[in-house]
Amino acid sequence: MSEKIYVLNGPNLNMLGTREPDVYGEETLDDIATRMEARGKELGFDIEMRQSSHEGHLVDWLHEAQGDQAKAVILNAGALTHTSLALYDAIKSIRTPVIEVHLSNPAGREAYRHKSYIGMAAIGSISGFGIGSYELALDAVARL
Repeated sequence: MSEKIYVLNGPNLNMLGTREPDVYGEETLDDIATRMEARGKELGFDIEMRQSSHEGHLVDWLHEAQGDQAKAVILNAGALTHTSLALYDAIKSIRTPVIEVHLSNPAGREAYRHKSYIGMAAIGSISGFGIGSYELALDAVARL
């Protein structure tokens, strides 16, 4: 039986492929899902891919991941990374490990993107490698 990995995506990530392709690339969230499912299968993981632009959905899904006994959560919270104490608290309230991912490198961008509430609560962060950030996070989960 495969172990479940939640891959959660926050606001505006449904717009990948058309939203600032010079920053985020031309691949879509569906492209990420396809690659994650393929890599997950290689590693023996069942990928549960979700996206919402609503903070509360992400909080609920983090709680669900623990209840579902997921091995880990890979989370790209988008702009909520820099503002959401609710997501910080949700991550801190569960035992399921959370890995933060970003397509771009927030540390190399605008100053307001340098603070990450998600990174403060997650076990690790991977950013700046485009879709590869997600795949690297999945490889990290395999090492847990």
